[in-house]
Amino acid sequence: MLDLIWSFMIIISLVCAFATGRMSELSAAATQGADKGIKLILSIAGSMGLWSGIMKVAEKAGLTQKLARFLSPALGRLMPEYRDDPGVMGAVSANITANILGLGNAATPLGIAAVKRMKKSCPSAAAPDRSMIMFIVINTASIQLIPTTAAALRQSAGSQEPYWILPYVWLTSVGALAVGIGTAAILGAVRKNG
Repeated sequence: MLDLIWSFMIIISLVCAFATGRMSELSAAATQGADKGIKLILSIAGSMGLWSGIMKVAEKAGLTQKLARFLSPALGRLMPEYRDDPGVMGAVSANITANILGLGNAATPLGIAAVKRMKKSCPSAAAPDRSMIMFIVINTASIQLIPTTAAALRQSAGSQEPYWILPYVWLTSVGALAVGIGTAAILGAVRKNG
């Protein structure tokens, strides 16, 4: 579906540029946009590499397992179907740890791995179970203590204080998480009783 949306936007841009006689401006804007995109990627690559490396070191040092044990009581209540499955809970904890560190790029494959483990533990289910849905909600809310990607983007845009946004990120992360968990719990109860 996303490819159709992008194709539609490109076609509309071309038609409008042709109709208004601005094809050269469209071409220049596309070239400048590509140039800025490459510069942005290169400017945040160092920060992402640093935090991804720290995450890997934390994993090798056993810190993610310790965090998994620390998070297991809360995660066990939120995802009771997988409470006794250390593989699933470890994958979920690794994803949440990456999100806490603001590593969206690292969190995505970890989240996919966690859902695959959940599916492997319950292969007969045709649809996601309550715990899978809760995990996806928690992953989407993405509570962050260190918003590394946002800070790297701010720094690449010339911000002198890229981490100045911390209190606002914490507030919105906690709010999104609370609303997401509450909504998922209410809808799960309605679905179960309905």
